[in-house]
Amino acid sequence: MSSIVPKIKRMTTHSMQEMKRKGVKISMLTAYDYTMAKMVDAAGVDVILVGDSASNVMAGHETTLPITLDQMIYHASSVVRAAERALVVVDLPFGSYQGDSKQALNSAIRIMKESGAHAVKLEGGVEILESIRRILTAGIPIMGHLGLTPQSIYKFGTYTVRAKEEAEATKLLEDAKALEEAGCFSLVLEKIPAKLAEKVAKSVDIPVIGIGAGGGVDGQVLVLHDMLGMTHQFSPRFLRRYLSLYEEITQAVSRYVEDVKLKHFPNEDEQY
Repeated sequence: MSSIVPKIKRMTTHSMQEMKRKGVKISMLTAYDYTMAKMVDAAGVDVILVGDSASNVMAGHETTLPITLDQMIYHASSVVRAAERALVVVDLPFGSYQGDSKQALNSAIRIMKESGAHAVKLEGGVEILESIRRILTAGIPIMGHLGLTPQSIYKFGTYTVRAKEEAEATKLLEDAKALEEAGCFSLVLEKIPAKLAEKVAKSVDIPVIGIGAGGGVDGQVLVLHDMLGMTHQFSPRFLRRYLSLYEEITQAVSRYVEDVKLKHFPNEDEQY
């Protein structure tokens, strides 16, 4: 593991807050299954997000809305079994917390009990404070999420940058402070202007993780399949691809198919 990765036996919400205090950047990636989570954890990622983006990259849905609570628990359980160091945060899926704080608490409890995860993440600001407060009464850590909130995509009608106008920017800053005051241990800011994200990070004491929010925040998160180049048709401005696995995997499979057809596989050394 790289020497720049903090030597922490197990990441916790307290560890994240200490990293912000010391100016150490926080790394976060998504994972949805045991094998990928094992590699992500071994590489030293601080936080693994079991995101509702599984709806897109694992199930092929156009939005994050269709994924269910049972499916999120399944994915989270697989990740938790793999993670020895990283803090595992799980998205509460659409429909499991909005508008009903009792349902929100029950959903969060199910995730924590049935998957063994360490925290949950909710999208929204002051409009979901009742749900946040109720979940926190059970001692469940909450990561907030502001800016572009994919569960509200039909409300926005677009995946464009959020909070470019003064009114929305002001509300986002107020929401961030409200989430901190309510007791959230950290916050994700998605696809907002870099200057606004930096202002938010300096305005709150909790760690702020960005995705498409510039480098002035306390850490970064990407969808694993995007940064590995598996979702090759998705190319937002904020995405840096570290591999091109779509091409590499399809080429490898193509060679396998050819070897089988030409009777090159298996050879004499590959059989009993």
